[in-house]
Amino acid sequence: MAKTAIAYKEKMKEISVLSLICSCLYPETRKNIMGDFEDMDIKPINKRASGQAFEVILKPSSPVSDAAHCVTSPPKRDLSLEDIQKKLEAAEDRRRSHEAQVLRALAEKRDHERIVLMKAMEENNNFSRMAEEKLQMKMEQNEENRMAYLASMMERLQERERRAQEVRRNKELREEVTA
Repeated sequence: MAKTAIAYKEKMKEISVLSLICSCLYPETRKNIMGDFEDMDIKPINKRASGQAFEVILKPSSPVSDAAHCVTSPPKRDLSLEDIQKKLEAAEDRRRSHEAQVLRALAEKRDHERIVLMKAMEENNNFSRMAEEKLQMKMEQNEENRMAYLASMMERLQERERRAQEVRRNKELREEVTA
């Protein structure tokens, strides 16, 4: 699949932009241009309002073309025991540094969670304390209102009692005067 993609890219480089433009403008020459490639067929698809469409079909690669497209890797140099040791030490250092970084991130996250939890607990305590104080103040106000109401009722009752005694005394005085 990779070789066919490489072959396709190379062939697309070979087709010049000018020939594509000419093939769109001059349809009679397009038929000649479309079938000139050895390992690729280009077939026009019906013309659309948006422009011309082509179908590109890649032929299977031949053994001859495999040798031409084979890219060799650069020769590897021999590694000494010292070089291998240095690479292993560097990898171990990277691993340790990554582990330390992950641990630092976890510690920061834990600290942040702890701070958030403490704030939430403090806000909850403040809310509870404020609610309790508000309730206490309401209860005190209710008690004061109740005591004031009872005092006013007692005062009215005493006033009625004094009035009743005065009326009784006046009645007795009238009875004595008339008798």
